[in-house]
Formats: sequence, structure tokens, C-alpha cells
Amino acid sequence: MALLPPTDYQPPLFFSSGHVQTIYPTLFRPLPVTNPERRRLETPDGDFLDIDYHLSTAGRTGRLAVVSHGLEGNARKKYPLGMARHLTSCGWDVICLNFRGCSGEPNRLPRFYHSGVTDDLHTVLGYGLQQGDYHAVALIGFSMGGNQTLKYLGENPEKVPGEVKVAVTFSVPCDLAGSARRLERWENTLYMRYFMRGLREKIRMKSAIFPELLDTEGLDEVCTFFPFDDRYTAPIHGFRDAADYYRRCSSKQFLHAIRVPTLLVQAEDDPFLPPSCYPKAEAAASSAFSLLVPRHGGHVGFVQLNPANRYWSEEQAGLFLDNVMGGRV
Repeated sequence: MALLPPTDYQPPLFFSSGHVQTIYPTLFRPLPVTNPERRRLETPDGDFLDIDYHLSTAGRTGRLAVVSHGLEGNARKKYPLGMARHLTSCGWDVICLNFRGCSGEPNRLPRFYHSGVTDDLHTVLGYGLQQGDYHAVALIGFSMGGNQTLKYLGENPEKVPGEVKVAVTFSVPCDLAGSARRLERWENTLYMRYFMRGLREKIRMKSAIFPELLDTEGLDEVCTFFPFDDRYTAPIHGFRDAADYYRRCSSKQFLHAIRVPTLLVQAEDDPFLPPSCYPKAEAAASSAFSLLVPRHGGHVGFVQLNPANRYWSEEQAGLFLDNVMGGRV
């Protein structure tokens, strides 16, 4: 599609910092009110996925959106809930999926989740299509979930169900190695500590179930992504090492093959993303993939302060979905 011109997004006063945009929603955004139904899906490899099903407030419209969260997130974080609330008000049923091990209960198998997992998204799509007469499906992905979504759309386009008509992703580390290096900077120490605390806890839980597979000696000294992924993520999931994992799972290399109208929104001031995560050349050369780069927004921020508690990212997703669908129900 295109590298799109600058947007009219104007952050509220005092929200021109990418760090403020990134931190504020987690700490201060009111929790969007929704009423999802938790469902458990059995996976083809004998594991399970927990999903939250949100029904459209407009009744059955034949539209379904699948929302994927970010690293160490879950389906009931504020940003997937905000997106689900907005899209259900626009006539979409919404599934917010939890990655393996992110729904409050360890999954059954040694594998859990990583940036390149796409089989679970395919499983959730298949389940969703069985639940109703959906003629249009949208994929929405945040951060790691956005990387999975873009990779899914481009790695094997023939496998993507024909009902998938549109996708929108936000704050995507589409160059995983570059983003991992960016997060090692001193100004990102707070984020790295948060992520590593959760990841180390997941390894401890896994080690209690599979002690013969996972050695936790020295785990507390693993403080950044490269050594963690080298020691755990890569061998557990069949990669040679962290470099091999990053190389094979970065979604940037798959963007040229995407066939579904897809929007990637990356804020210029995102503290997680290096220049390599702004695929301008790929967008310019693609007939399906578009890149939008607002000046502000941080990482999964895009804050708006209004009585409706609705963020710019949610409005932007709804507009793109409507534009692609042409207003059809």
C-alpha cells in the first residue's frame, strides 16, 4: 500500500515524551469495562489456549477481530480490553487470546510463547471461524503480538484463511535483534527489569514441572533478552541460539509477502524500537502493507484523555478496518 503521510494525532499536554506515553497507560489508565467469556481451546499438540470472547454490541454482523497482546501481557491488560471495547461498539465480535502460559496457569508442554509463534494464532482463527457465520476477520496485534501477526500473514500467505480481510498492528519489534539491543540501553532499564522479572518467574514455574529440561542455576543473573533467549527461548523452541531465533522470527523479512491490507503503526518516539523497526522501503514497495509513523505515541501508548477512555490507537484501528471493509456489514 504505502508509507502514509503524518497523522493528525496530537498527544495531550505533557504527553510528548515516549516514556510518559509508554508508562502512563499501565499505571493510570482506568480499566476499560468489558464482559468477556473465558473459553479454553485444546491445541493440536495437546496443550491449551485460553481466550476471551467479546460479543458485538450491535448483534451478529458477521465480523470477528482477533487481538494479540505483547510480551508478558495477557488478554485482560488495559490495551487489549480497550481495543475489544471499541471494536465491539463498531460491530465486531472480538477474541482476545492469551499466549501459552499467560492466562494465569502454566501450559502443559515445555514450550510456551515467543515472538515467532504463529500456529497458535492459526488455531484461534480456526476456532473463531467455527463459532459463527463470519465472512470477515481482522487481526490486531500489539508489540510481540504484532510481530506474530505480521509473520503469520507473510510467512505462508496461502495458509491464511480467506476470511481474513484486514490487519492492524502497533509498536512492533519487527527486527527482534535490533529491539533487544535498544532495550539494553540505560534509559530502558525499568522496562527490561519488568520483562525479565516475569520471564524468570515463568522459567522457574516451568522448571518445577520439567526439572530435567530447565536448569535455573544463575537465573537471577540473567538480566537481558540475549542471554535469556540464548539459554532458554532458543533451545526450548528449536532454535540454534538467540541470534538464530531473532533472525528466523523477525517479521520484517515477511512483510513483502503479505497479501491482506495491513497497517503497521510505529511511533517515532517509541523507546523500544531502533531505526531498523521502521520498514519504510517495504511499505513503499508493497501493494498490501502500509506504515504509519506518528511523531508521538511511545510503545503501545497513543494516549487520549477523554471521558470515553478511548485511545487514538483504538480509533485508528476502527477507521482502518472500516476503510478496508468499505462500511460493509
